[in-house]
Amino acid sequence: MSTTTVAPLTIQDAETLVAAAHSAAEAAGVTVSVTLLDAGGHLLAFRRDDRAVLISGETSTRKAYTALQLDTPTADLVDAVQPGGLFHTLPTALDRPLLFIAGGVPVRRDGRLIGAIGVGGGAPEQDHAFALTAVKALA
Repeated sequence: MSTTTVAPLTIQDAETLVAAAHSAAEAAGVTVSVTLLDAGGHLLAFRRDDRAVLISGETSTRKAYTALQLDTPTADLVDAVQPGGLFHTLPTALDRPLLFIAGGVPVRRDGRLIGAIGVGGGAPEQDHAFALTAVKALA
């Protein structure tokens, strides 16, 4: 039986992801916080612009956690938590609350989940675009 190993996120990967998301936000004139979690849900990197509101740090972390736990971009989950949606009661069923607002994106290497990035501080659509820009920079 053979085993395939996928390299985990490195500090260099984290620097690339955070810098790319921050640069995309800065180019759009938006101040954001960026959180990067490894595959185990541990904080690997975090950056909050001094001009960003304090809550943006919690927001970016919860977006990353949600994307990691559900292995899906948070932008794809918004409808699922509305009344009658698939995950309507899920946020209260977990130890850490999830956040179903666009801006959390899983990070993959060789098709496998190795972490997640969350961006908070802009409009949800902007945060999602900044996170996608970061993930593309890692490829």
